[in-house]
Amino acid sequence: MTAAAPANDVELIQKLRDSHSKLRKEIAKVIVGQEQVVDQLLMAIFCRSHALLMGVPGLAKTLLVSTLSQAVDLSFKRIQFTPDLMPSDITGGEVIQDDPETRQRMFKFLPGPLFTNILLADEINRTPPKTQAALLEAMQERKCSVGGVDHPMKNPFFVLATQNPIEQEGTYPLPEAQLDRFLFLIKVDYPSDEEEELIMRMGTSEQKNPVHAVLNAADIIELQQVVRRVPVSDKVFQFAKRITRLSRPGTPDAADFATKWLTWGAGPRASMNLILAAKAHAILRGSNHVSGDDVVAVATPILRHRVIPNFAAQSEGITVDEVIRQLVRAAAKAVAA
Repeated sequence: MTAAAPANDVELIQKLRDSHSKLRKEIAKVIVGQEQVVDQLLMAIFCRSHALLMGVPGLAKTLLVSTLSQAVDLSFKRIQFTPDLMPSDITGGEVIQDDPETRQRMFKFLPGPLFTNILLADEINRTPPKTQAALLEAMQERKCSVGGVDHPMKNPFFVLATQNPIEQEGTYPLPEAQLDRFLFLIKVDYPSDEEEELIMRMGTSEQKNPVHAVLNAADIIELQQVVRRVPVSDKVFQFAKRITRLSRPGTPDAADFATKWLTWGAGPRASMNLILAAKAHAILRGSNHVSGDDVVAVATPILRHRVIPNFAAQSEGITVDEVIRQLVRAAAKAVAA
């Protein structure tokens, strides 16, 4: 059964919808098009999670994230990941300082760029696994350990990372454990003909439109809590669970095409993220409850980095997005039966 949302939550849900509309308008002052990408980034923030953006250079991924940070009035740091980047370069470290009163030397922790609200991890796959692991701890535990001492991250804290899909030499592919920490894998595509002309006009113009803050940290924390309280029916839970269970080759619940085309399927975290992201999507489209359509809308960006196609799929030209579409169709038939 689906419970009705409390009256106070209804007001907060309306606030989130209004904020979403205002955020899109503010971001559109700088970013042309990419509405779906913007919506997925906002859903990741409202779900208290992280997102990985993938696209060729020059599609304004960095500008999009920095503009988003201005619109939500949060601190923003950018790290350009390189092969020689060390964990201490992002976490910070301890330095020896003299106490002016006691004249004794003492260790003091100097925080690195990791200690911010929104972190842009640019070209995250260009840094060694040791540094990736330091970021993984911060993403999952929302703290980092330096010198045996745990230092909590700021609240809210989001990692929005980018990858370049065409330059793979000298890269360190993200392990599945770290990929699984990202709520979405967002594909940033080329602009349309009209959008590209508008980008050219805006980019070569002297006029700059200032971006105004719509939300602050306290607002975002409050809205993150209300997203988790959105009611979900048993049927929607069954639908989301069926999608992920169909994707697991070698298990009794696996679909035949999943066994044929997939090396690895989605785990329980994917099932949870399907429901959580569907809650955020439902609110943004104007509903107080989650439907199967909301699960369908978020399935592709949630699963495309969690289901791994095998050589058979690649040789037949079957993309991961196509496999996900078939998983959704098969799950819908199974639940309806």
